[in-house]
Order: sequence, then C-alpha cells, then structure tokens
Amino acid sequence: MNESGHHARGRTVSAPLRGRRIGAGRTPWILVLPALAGVLFLLLPFAGLLVRAPWPTLGARLLTPEVRAALLLSLTTASVATAISLLLGIPLAWVLARTSFPGRRLVRALVTVPMVIPPVVGGVALLLAFGRSGVLGRYLYDWFGYSMPFTPAAVVAAQVFVAMPFLVISVEGALRGADTRYEEAAATLGASRAVIFRRVTLPMVMPGVGAGAVLCWARSLGEFGATITFAGNFPGRTQTMPIAVYVAMQTDPQSAIVLSLVLLLVSLVILVGLRERWVGSL
Repeated sequence: MNESGHHARGRTVSAPLRGRRIGAGRTPWILVLPALAGVLFLLLPFAGLLVRAPWPTLGARLLTPEVRAALLLSLTTASVATAISLLLGIPLAWVLARTSFPGRRLVRALVTVPMVIPPVVGGVALLLAFGRSGVLGRYLYDWFGYSMPFTPAAVVAAQVFVAMPFLVISVEGALRGADTRYEEAAATLGASRAVIFRRVTLPMVMPGVGAGAVLCWARSLGEFGATITFAGNFPGRTQTMPIAVYVAMQTDPQSAIVLSLVLLLVSLVILVGLRERWVGSL
C-alpha cells in the first residue's frame, strides 16, 4: 500500500514537472515574430548607412579639414565634459546615496531632468542662465567682460548639462549596492571620512564610475540640440560632429554618411564594452 502510494505521488509530481519542461522548450511564435520585426526595424537604418556609404572615398573624406576639425572638437570637448562631470558628479552621487536631507527626492529628480527633456530646451535654459542677459551670465559679462554662449566653453557646458546625469545615476547605483561594512571597519580603525572615501569607497564603486564615465563621454560626443542652441554652429570653433552631420546633409550627404559611420562605430564600441557590466548587474 505504501509502495503504491509512493508511486502515485511520484506520478502526480513528475507529470507537471514534465509538462513545465516541455512547455518551456516550445517556441512562442506570437512573441518571436514581433521581436524579429522590431530587430529588423532597428537594424534597417544602420544597414542603409553601410550600403550607401562612400567606401572608395571614405579615407579622403575623413581627412578633409572640416571633418577633422569637427572630430577633434568633439573628442576634446567630450573628454573635458566627462572630466568635469566626474569632478562634480561623484560627490553629488555620494550625497544622494549616503545622506538624508529634506528634499532629497526632489534634488534627485532635478538631477535626472536633463535626461528626459528635449535637448533644445536644455540649450534655451543654458542661454537664460549663462547668456549676456541671463541669470548668471549678466554678472559674468558686467564684471569680467566674459560671454559664454557661442564659444567652445558653451559646447562643454551643454555636454555636461545633458551627460552628467548618466554618470550620477551609475555611481549612485554602485554606492547603494556597495557593502558598507568595509567603510565601517575603516572608521573603527580611526580613518577619517576623506580617507575612507578615497581608499575604501571609491575603489569599491570604481566599476560604476567607469561605466558612468563612458556613458557620459558617449552622450557628450553625440549631443546636438543643446549644443547648437547654446553654442551655435561655427566651423572649427563650436561645430561638433553631430552638428557637422546636420549641416552636411544639406550640402554634402556623402560626408554626412561618413560622419554618421564614425559616430556609429564609437557607439558600438562603447555598448560592447559595457555589455558585460549591464548583464552582470541584472
């Protein structure tokens, strides 16, 4: 009786398990077909770039003075913007992750606003803040005779404005996920807060800092709306690669395709490099 009961229980348990295993192996075509359509829709524009690219003259077009100037300016300003974002964003992320103060949620929301507003709105806001008649810009011009708009500094400011939130979010997430016991142990040994942050906290969150810095640099490199609104379009001075693409589409579409390929290649390299971190954090 007991033996048959054991067999019965084995049959009743194993049947659903077998059903689940079989069901898990079936291909849900109702999901696969839309997924394939989505992939094709996203890849088709890139395929168009590759098909229509002027491959025989690619090297010559990359060496033209206009393209070289736009590329050099973009690389330089994106690197400077990333450095400034690191200097300001890491402390800001630490404050948001490790301290409690009234209005912290509001501050966090305001920090992430540049990620969701149209970039051109950010450019208008920068003009109203740092323009000659802006909230702060009027004093910079009256006291020092300095006007930021339509200068390389304006390019950097626009890039920092739109890109620093990516760094802050990445570092804040790393800080919240870090094990605080190491910091507590260092504190019991007499280390100051500055030493703990430099010798314990920062090394622990360095992968998050690195990922955030790369995302910040990539976002800076691709910035268009805020830059053209706040810095304008002056070749060799404020014309970055995205702006050069926009201008070239009206006069020389082949050069626009070449510049787009460069930006696409940079984006692919960054995404491939960060893939393991993104997958590992899920």
